[in-house]
Amino acid sequence: MRTQLAAAEALRNDLGSRRPLTEGEVERMRQEFAVEYTYDSNAIEGSTLTLRETALILEGVTIGEKPLKEHLEAVGHRDAYEFVESIAAHLPLEPITIRLIKDIHFLVLADRPKDRGAFRNAEVRILGTSHTPPSPYLVQERVEELLAAWPLDRHHPLDRAARFHLQFESIHPFIDGNGRTGRLLLNLMLLQSGYLPINIKYADRRRYYDCFQAWDDHQDSEPMTALVTEYAARRLHDWLAAIDR
Repeated sequence: MRTQLAAAEALRNDLGSRRPLTEGEVERMRQEFAVEYTYDSNAIEGSTLTLRETALILEGVTIGEKPLKEHLEAVGHRDAYEFVESIAAHLPLEPITIRLIKDIHFLVLADRPKDRGAFRNAEVRILGTSHTPPSPYLVQERVEELLAAWPLDRHHPLDRAARFHLQFESIHPFIDGNGRTGRLLLNLMLLQSGYLPINIKYADRRRYYDCFQAWDDHQDSEPMTALVTEYAARRLHDWLAAIDR
């Protein structure tokens, strides 16, 4: 794992030393990523929108045969991602707080106004796993403990982000929107560490779920770290290839 982490870090450093892309090139790649990221992240959570339908909705087009809920999910995720980008651009770096987590969730859950930006007040189960998230009265405490411990984690930034993601999803602090919010927080951490944001593909969802199972069963974070590192390296390769072209 150390070799993969070191390789990703070398790519990050290489990108930082290269001739930058033009503003137009950066914006085009950013928009393409935002659409694909919104599609895949929502698809993992059950959205039936295609990539093309997602792109059209984000351009303001209504897809008649698709429910309003999925339109709102697409727009909400896009808005939440743009918010994360703006937070990542702040200097000095803005700490991750409960207020920030709730603000991201508020944007994500555009289709459920009564549940937006609020920790759950009900017990939840994560279907298909043996893991039981903490009771509602413990959620605030568990998130506070996670946020207090995270700055003290001296692991590699990619490993730290992966470990945070696993622990956040284990808490499952919201009644809905935990996966999308968690992946946005993961990307905020990557951006603040000088990496590009990643898009875990819908096609990779089984491997993604297996990472959580490894954590639930054995507190093993390496599968998630490997997945995050591979995606991070892939995105850096894409940007370096674009610069070379």
